[in-house]
Amino acid sequence: MEQYVIKGGNPLVGEVKIGGAKNAALAILAAAIMTDETVYIDNLPDVRDINVLLQAIEGIGAVVERINRHTVKINGSMIRDINIEYEYIKKIRASYYLLGALLGKYKKAEVALPGGCNIGSRPIDQHIKGFRALGAEVKIEHGLIIAEAEELTGNHIYLDVVTVGATINIMMVAALAKGNTIIENAAKEPHVVDVANFLNSMGANIKGAGTDVIRIKGVEKLHKTEYSIIPDQIEAGTFMFAAAATKGDVTVKNVIPKHLEATTAKLLEIGCEVEEFDDAVRVVASKPLQHTHVKTLPYPGYPTDMQPQIAVTLGLSQGTSIVTESIFENRFKYVDELARMGGDIKVEGNTAIINGVQKYTGARVSAPDLRAGAALVIAGLAAEGITVVDDIVYIQRGYECFEEKLKALGAQIQKVSNESEIQKFTLKVG
Repeated sequence: MEQYVIKGGNPLVGEVKIGGAKNAALAILAAAIMTDETVYIDNLPDVRDINVLLQAIEGIGAVVERINRHTVKINGSMIRDINIEYEYIKKIRASYYLLGALLGKYKKAEVALPGGCNIGSRPIDQHIKGFRALGAEVKIEHGLIIAEAEELTGNHIYLDVVTVGATINIMMVAALAKGNTIIENAAKEPHVVDVANFLNSMGANIKGAGTDVIRIKGVEKLHKTEYSIIPDQIEAGTFMFAAAATKGDVTVKNVIPKHLEATTAKLLEIGCEVEEFDDAVRVVASKPLQHTHVKTLPYPGYPTDMQPQIAVTLGLSQGTSIVTESIFENRFKYVDELARMGGDIKVEGNTAIINGVQKYTGARVSAPDLRAGAALVIAGLAAEGITVVDDIVYIQRGYECFEEKLKALGAQIQKVSNESEIQKFTLKVG
């Protein structure tokens, strides 16, 4: 198993370029099979989740041509199988987007119940509710969700909770349903907007994405398109907090600053300077960090995927901070790992009470999931001494070239795969 070994204490300084948004790309790749014509997608992040989904799409008969690391051509005209294997699903949760894509196009889909990061239960009841409202019969048998419809017809759907996955899945089915669909209490995340823009570029008629009411006029079929995926706001935010925690000065390039407003607001509250440009954000942490309170909420609130990164940073801030997690119940698994590095965090229910400490000290820790893994790397970069992060396969699911990008900012970090490589690194940086 690969690990990161880190010698902390260097402020991160320089520029970093952000890749395409993983969460947008997963849904867009699934939607690409909804036409029989060839779709060209670029600004794809080259991360494990994306590569697994492309294999799943190929596995059902679509033609996938990798032009380069960040560009792919997909043709869904040869799909012969509407059953997505468990092997793919258990690796990535987002393969459930193939349910909406296949149901919309073929009126039938079978997908294994999903896996993904273990950060709490993510029910798919709202997806099923939406599919049924559009005329599909949905049942769960032998670990599969089976959806089929003689005809898909538009409907008025009110989601009981704000959910990105269900909003996107219903949008895909409704794009090819007869008549009009209205989704109320829809998720407003940037990647929902990106998927709607992508579908519209293929001939769909979707209005209101980015607000809580999305209106869709069904069309008969979708056509080819060329599309570029939005930048990843979570990757950007991760580097912004890495700059704050290491007392650095980092310019994060290729971003949409509007998507980062909740993150930027918190960095300003804790005493960082943040400068916004057209497509870049600069974070400077020259003063001691201050405490604050944060609660995760659906967009445009503070993102749950940025919760571990701010908690690690607040652990080095003066005073007591409170972090409330309102989206996922298992999102504090990194707290025990951070305690090994000297963090002072107590978790009560869905709240973490963080007393700032002077410094973290290097230790051996394990990444419990994707974002918490990235946060532990940030802790290691800010810590005194050597930190080893195990289970980095989680981190590689969502961050492209993570250690290379950090190295370019002056971090001392290396990917290793055994104890002797860890010792070599330790002697070298000693």
